[in-house]
Amino acid sequence: MNHTHAQEEAQRQAKPLAPKVKELVERTKSIILATVDGEGTPNSSYAPFVQVENTFYILVSFMAKHTKNLADGRKTSIMFIEDESATKQIYARERLTIEASTSQVERDSEIWNTVVSQLKETHGKVVDVISEMKDFILIGLHPVKGSYVNGFGSAYFVDENLQIMEHRNDQNHQSK
Repeated sequence: MNHTHAQEEAQRQAKPLAPKVKELVERTKSIILATVDGEGTPNSSYAPFVQVENTFYILVSFMAKHTKNLADGRKTSIMFIEDESATKQIYARERLTIEASTSQVERDSEIWNTVVSQLKETHGKVVDVISEMKDFILIGLHPVKGSYVNGFGSAYFVDENLQIMEHRNDQNHQSK
């Protein structure tokens, strides 16, 4: 059996790992953001977050490009990804990628106060300082749909509630 055939056979026999979407989100302190501006120019960044019910909240400054994109309600994608130092296989890092709609939370509203308090509890006293700065706004990221991967041959579609919809295994990886 040559090396390529062995790889194909291993892929065919790969069994998906049980999805642990909630656990990945709980282990993650910041999300990776992908946004686009009015001209369609992409921008990537990150932000610490908290989750309240099914919404992820981030406190971000207008000094960052992504903040205007988020505030303008442009297309947004967020990613939760396993720490590189914890992964066994760099090509198969556990990750959750979500398309999300956005909303800006009114400063000093009930939800603002609740979320800022949770951000402080999760990320420390720095939140007291930045939440008082006028260029910082609170953005809600509302999941629409996404995908979850936790290994080779172990990829899933997820819905807006981050629940697994189906295993994505219509076809195996193809080799040359």
